[in-house]
Amino acid sequence: MDTTDVTALVTGGASGLGLATARALASAKVDVVSVDLPHAVEAAEDFSGIRHFAADVTDAEAVRAAVEAATDPGSPLRIVVNCAAVGAAGGVLTDDGLPHDWNEFLRVITVNLAGTFNVMRLASAAMARTEPLDNGTRGVVINTASITALEGQAGQIAYSASKGGIVGMTLPAARDLAEHGIRVLTISPGVMDTPMIGLADGDLRRMLADMVPLPRRIGVPEDFAKLVLAIVDQDYLNGDVIRLDGALRLS
Repeated sequence: MDTTDVTALVTGGASGLGLATARALASAKVDVVSVDLPHAVEAAEDFSGIRHFAADVTDAEAVRAAVEAATDPGSPLRIVVNCAAVGAAGGVLTDDGLPHDWNEFLRVITVNLAGTFNVMRLASAAMARTEPLDNGTRGVVINTASITALEGQAGQIAYSASKGGIVGMTLPAARDLAEHGIRVLTISPGVMDTPMIGLADGDLRRMLADMVPLPRRIGVPEDFAKLVLAIVDQDYLNGDVIRLDGALRLS
């Protein structure tokens, strides 16, 4: 896709994968609307080409307003990258044999899965109204899952379920939106150096890095951003889930 005079909407764009993606797109001369929670937007640093917009991805009206902010006839919305997510730790039962906290499970599913769908449905409706490009496409939606969607470890029940749902949405969404010229793909990162593992101590970080066959390091947000740019550029990629994990497999 030619990104000249194109707008991108990036959720979770004030930190981690979303911030790296927003900056990479802006550096490629894409007009970027970065969506994140109000406190994150307030702390976000200015970067040329990025407009920050405060919204909760689970709030339909707030997301609709963000999509409208990203809709400009002179620079149509053609790229959507969903990075907004929350983490959680906990098994089906606690160490004391108590059931997993119900509200916490719902929170993770609501933000990670329902929030991703909320943005995809509203943004794709706006994209479907744009003029198609020469090859008949109108844009691309890139969602973020995780290798835990397929290889979730003990204590990841809510997070794995939420990311597994995103994987499950990928192909039907791509087929649903094909008639509108919109591609849908999902990136499943491995261990990435984001705020979710930012508090890990040195020993844990070295252990995580040693688990990756090649390159033997923790992934960085810029790895994710480079893949986003490649997906945007390659119009024949559609309906697939792409692992970004250095061949890591969780046991």
